[in-house]
This record gives sequence, C-alpha cells and structure tokens, in this order.
Amino acid sequence: MNFLEVMKALLQESGFAALTIQNVIMFVVSFLLLYCAIAKKFEPLLLLPIAFGVMLANLPSAGLMYEGSSIYEHGVLRVIQIGIKTNVFPCLIFMGVGAMTDFGPLIANPISLLLGAAAQLGIYTAFTLAIATGLFSGPEAAAIGIIGGADGPTSIFLANSLAPHLMAPIAVAAYSYMALIPMIQPPIMKLLTTEKERKIKMGQLRKVSKVEKIIFPIVVVLFCSLLLPSVAPLLGMLMLGNLFRESGVVARLSDTAQNALINIVTIMLGVTVGATANGELFLRLETLAIIAMGLFAFAFSTVGGLLLGKLLCALTGGKINPLIGSAGVSAVRVSQVEGAKANPTNFLLMHAMGPNVAGVIGSAVAAGFFLLVFG
Repeated sequence: MNFLEVMKALLQESGFAALTIQNVIMFVVSFLLLYCAIAKKFEPLLLLPIAFGVMLANLPSAGLMYEGSSIYEHGVLRVIQIGIKTNVFPCLIFMGVGAMTDFGPLIANPISLLLGAAAQLGIYTAFTLAIATGLFSGPEAAAIGIIGGADGPTSIFLANSLAPHLMAPIAVAAYSYMALIPMIQPPIMKLLTTEKERKIKMGQLRKVSKVEKIIFPIVVVLFCSLLLPSVAPLLGMLMLGNLFRESGVVARLSDTAQNALINIVTIMLGVTVGATANGELFLRLETLAIIAMGLFAFAFSTVGGLLLGKLLCALTGGKINPLIGSAGVSAVRVSQVEGAKANPTNFLLMHAMGPNVAGVIGSAVAAGFFLLVFG
C-alpha cells in the first residue's frame, strides 16, 4: 500500500468524509454562542459549556453521544447525560442556588412574591400559543411554556418528565435566552415604563431576623410540597441549600453547595445540554417553533412583571419602581442597570432580589402544576 492509498483510506475514515450540511450549520450555531459567551460575556458560565457541547455532539463519527446497548458502550457525554435524564443535575443545581440565595428581601417585602408570580405570565401564554399552533400536545406545550420561567433546571426537569424528545431545543432555548436577557429585556422595560417611573427610589428594606430566615425555607417546602407533591424534588433541594446557608451550623456544606458542587454540576449539565442539540433532531420546524415561542415566553414574562409593578406603583403612591417586576425573569442586574440609567442614585438591586427569588419558586410551582395536570 503506497502513501497515497494510506492517505485516501485515512480521509475516508475521518470525520471530514462524514461531514454534512447539518453538522456545519450546528458548528455555526456553536460558534455564535461561543462569541456571545466570550466576546459579549452573556452568562458565560452557562453559555460557554453549552456552546462547546453543541460542537462536540455534532462532530461526525466521534460518537460522544452514542447510545449503546448498555451504559458501558455509551459515548462519554451520553453517560454524563444520565444526570439530566434522572433529574439529578437540576436538583443539585437547585441546592446550590438555594445555598447562594438570600430570601431576606422577599421576607422583608412579601408583596414582591406577587411580582414574581406575575413574571410567570410567559409560561401560560407560551403554553396557550403552543396548543394553538396544533404542532404540540398538551404535555409538550407545558414543557415549552416553562421556558418562560427563565429557569434552566426547571425547564430540564419538566421536559424530562413530560416531553423528553423535546428536551434538547427546550433546554438550549431556556439557557440561551437566560444568557441573552440583557438584550431582550431593556427595550420592553423602556416601552412599558415612563422615565418618571424608572427614576423612583425605593426605601430601605427592614432587617430580617435569623429566626425568620430559618423558618422560611421549612414553611415554603412544607406548604408547596403538600399542595403539589410533584414540586418536592426541586423546591426541597432549593430550600435544603438555603437552610445550609441560614442555619449557620454547616458552613462547610453551605460552601460546598454554593461553590464546588454547583460549579462541577454546571459544567456537566451545560456540556450535555449542548450535546443534546444534534443537527438531525435540532434542525426541524418544531425546533424553530420552540425557539420562537421561548423568546415569546421570556418577553411576556417580562411584560407580566412590569405591568403588575406599574399597578403596585400606582396603588402605593409611587413607592414601588415598576422595573423590579422584570426581576422575576432572572433579571436583577438588568433592573438595577436600567434604574441607574434613569437615576444614577438609584439602587434597586436588593429590592429586585425579592421578585427574583419569588420567580424561582413560582416557576417550580408552575412545573408542579403542569405535572399534576399532564403527568
């Protein structure tokens, strides 16, 4: 066998010979997401591993997502993906989020719970729209609608339970739009609020006692889980992480949950979420519809929070800045930035934390409701 024959055989066995237009398109998608993560710094902790996972999954002949007859024959990313399919990763992420979250602003200003609930409007509007298209069944529409909760782990959790075949586009849409919130929300915020409203300065929140912070996660998980048992895995882990933080007696566990553990799980979850975006399955009409409805859901969730914020602003005589309503869609920093643009002395960060954490609880409860109806 001469050199040319060796090179020809090598080329025929290489990934270049198996490369398809679908692979190329997904590579472009991956590169765009990498650009947004690295150059634009749009939630890089999420977007970078997702983008790289998209690229890895679409490498022809690499077999990283190959599903064999047993786990020992699976591709390496398929093995890691078991953490998603069993809902272990979403629950562990929620534990880490709970350990990092201060529920003090929500306890100090319970009205922010309403703002967090209003920011779930996109879930139900996207659900209704998905049903109206005729392309999706009830369970599939519910899994698509939950994108509007702006909560990646919850989206994965519900998609796994109701529409596992749609998990790839739902997860990618949820995490991608979460990363792009700084682009999506500001135009809506400026459209629905006046400059006078954006300038409103809010008073300092009351100090919340340690006892209140310890009791809160216990009461919430008991009430919500008894009302909707299917929400217990997510809310239970969220509140366990928060109890680690607030109890003050398990500093090592709290530190592990909010640092090492959540970082490790984020890497594995992000890469395997991206790896589900296989070109053959991803480049379909249904996928494009899901991407579009995901954006619709995010927009309407922002609208819901802002409109209730305007109503509360009017009812309280201008004591509530409507911008904090948008924080129910994971947009604490965006609320702060837009408020500071209108009034440089404005500090909305702590006030926006209330609707933000209420939104996390609200999206989990919405998922529990859909599981009760369609599960």
